[in-house]
Amino acid sequence: MTGGMEMNYNNLVELVNLTKKYKNGPVAVNNITLAMARGRIIGLLGPNGSGKTTMIKMLNGLLRPTTGTLTINGHAPGVETKKKVSYLPEKTYLPDSMKVSGVVDYFAEFYEDFRKDRAYEMFQSLNIALNAPLKTLSKGTKEKVQLILVMSRDADLFILDEPIAGVDPAARDYIIKTIISNYNENATILLSTHIISDIENILDEVIFLRHGQVILQSTVEDIRINKGKSVDAYFREVFVC
Repeated sequence: MTGGMEMNYNNLVELVNLTKKYKNGPVAVNNITLAMARGRIIGLLGPNGSGKTTMIKMLNGLLRPTTGTLTINGHAPGVETKKKVSYLPEKTYLPDSMKVSGVVDYFAEFYEDFRKDRAYEMFQSLNIALNAPLKTLSKGTKEKVQLILVMSRDADLFILDEPIAGVDPAARDYIIKTIISNYNENATILLSTHIISDIENILDEVIFLRHGQVILQSTVEDIRINKGKSVDAYFREVFVC
């Protein structure tokens, strides 16, 4: 869906003619119009340089569009949306100087919708000690800590940038289980990943980006029925991987 769009109350995210051109640089997002409904797990898929990161940064208010509009629950990215958007960046940002319990307290103080009980339960299931200094944890464990913090909020929109990159298969299974079991049915998850085969079974729909444009927005079921292929296989065909 790249043309007109019917706005309706069920849309959590709406992008209309959204464009981002970097100064003296490329057009990273090029006139995108699309909607993301509530209660969906959506895969944001495309090769490097397709515009995924730029779109994610605009959704989080980290970049401003050059032209066009972007709303989350009717609000442009800002103070109101930050209260209801839970963002997992690709790179770990937690300070090594803190303990696990310290970052839990920080999130609880910063976000009104943060659920300490949910976080504690997930830390316990992974045998991650609350008194463990972050600097003593492995890269993979730090990524799990960060994911737990993000998924312990009662947010409307969860934006997860490469949540399973760089972790072993067993950790991927736990991360996927954590994602699908810790959000409410009225929330939406936007998940950017290069590892499609491991996550396509939890996706409701996908958005394919190429050169800053949406070339496909479809349900996973439609791809399997109409194309007779998995999302991973169809992605490889479209992008000639």
